[in-house]
Amino acid sequence: MKKNLKSIIAIIALCLAGTMNAQDATAKENYDQGFRLGFGANVGYVFDDAYGLSLGADARLQYDLSQRTSLTLTTGFTNLFKGDADKDLGFIPVKVGFKGFIWEDRFYLLGEIGAGFTVTNSYNQNTLILSPGIGYATKNIDFSVRYEHYNDFVKVNGNKGMGQVALRLAYGFKL
Repeated sequence: MKKNLKSIIAIIALCLAGTMNAQDATAKENYDQGFRLGFGANVGYVFDDAYGLSLGADARLQYDLSQRTSLTLTTGFTNLFKGDADKDLGFIPVKVGFKGFIWEDRFYLLGEIGAGFTVTNSYNQNTLILSPGIGYATKNIDFSVRYEHYNDFVKVNGNKGMGQVALRLAYGFKL
């Protein structure tokens, strides 16, 4: 009886150890140290009377420092649409950031800082961009919500500083 009990305990212990190693291997497979590249589409709501909708596309290079932390470099194109016959505002954002996973290696917080370089129409004011966000990522899909503050873009009332809330859906892969 004692031999059977010891054998059963040993088998259970081996099974548990194998399960824990398999879970660690799966988690490390998703977020190994190294580079990832993602391409995303963005849609947002701009908090200024002149603009309402924002559309954009981006590319994000991510370097995973660990299973839970990453550095990011993001660029692309964003267009803020003006109503009526007024001219839209298009710019190229270039941002660096830090991504930290906070729950189950899937949910993350992201903070980015960078610049927006205008490229459309006669608007020639570049801007500082501050952008906090929260998201959910799997091995290939990334969905996030972020706020972007454009420090130097001028609002309708003449004051500087406008912002938007944007949704991002991206496909990414390991390089």
